[in-house]
Amino acid sequence: MIDNVHERAVPGAADLVDRVVELWPADRWPPLVLDRPLGVGATGGHGFVRYACTGHRPRERVEFTFAPTLGLVGGHVLEVVPGGLRHVLRGEPRGWMRLWWPLAVRWLHDALVEDLLDRAGRMAGHPPARPARWSPWVRLLRAGARRFARP
Repeated sequence: MIDNVHERAVPGAADLVDRVVELWPADRWPPLVLDRPLGVGATGGHGFVRYACTGHRPRERVEFTFAPTLGLVGGHVLEVVPGGLRHVLRGEPRGWMRLWWPLAVRWLHDALVEDLLDRAGRMAGHPPARPARWSPWVRLLRAGARRFARP
């Protein structure tokens, strides 16, 4: 079972949770694209990760459930907590994801979420004192992905 939690102090975060598409660090990661405005029933994802919005309480919380084809049964939540934001991914890896989550996906996911929380702080007028840095493993994985993505 995966229980992956990231939390960051971001004053004024309630104004941000409904702007998850704007918060998305699309300058560094595949963009988050939804088929309609954020709300229950919106579907989309980023890169090969597909999901549907299955819960939304404006200014409090947005929940996404992974598509069955991902190999991860579960979902993720972005929510306002006292003084900040929390991102929680919970799921049960299946098939190829049992191998890929610990080797690659987890590391890329963690880096992406930290970039998102950095961006949330900047958007709220509270840039991080120490912006997140990608680990050497994340840089290597991304370089490998770029190499294999070339025609």
